Amino acid sequence: MQATHVADTARIIQAAIAPVFLLTGVSALLGVLSSRLGRTIDRARVLEGLLETASEVRLERMHVELSFLSRRAKLIYRAIALGVITALLICSMIAILFISAFTKVDVSLIVAAFFIAAMAALITTLLLFLREVFLATRVLKIGPH
Repeated sequence: MQATHVADTARIIQAAIAPVFLLTGVSALLGVLSSRLGRTIDRARVLEGLLETASEVRLERMHVELSFLSRRAKLIYRAIALGVITALLICSMIAILFISAFTKVDVSLIVAAFFIAAMAALITTLLLFLREVFLATRVLKIGPH
C-alpha cells in the first residue's frame, strides 16, 4: 500500500512539473512588463516636470506624448494584472493536483478548467503586450524632428 501511495505522489509531482515551467515563463514575462511600466512612468514624470518651462510648440508635443504614455501604461497595467491572474491559476492548478493525490477526488475537470482559464489569460496578456509595443513604436521618433 505504501509503494502505491508513493508512486501516486510521484506521478502527481511529474504532472505538476510542466505547469511549474509555464509559471517560470509567466514570471519572466511579468518582469519584462514591470520594467516597461517603470520606464513609461519614469518618462511621464520627466515630461511632467518639463511642462512648466516648455515653449508653446513643445508643450503641445509633450501633451501628445503624455497621452500616449498614459495609454501605454494602462495597457501594461492590464497585461500585468492578467499575467498575475495567469500565475495564480497555474499555482492553484498545481495545488489542486497535489490535493487530489491525497484525497482521491477526481479533479480532472477542475484542472482542465483552470488550465484553459490560465491560457486565455496568458493569450490576452500577450495580446496586450503586443498592442503596447505597437503603440510604443508608432510614436517613436529617431533623429531630429
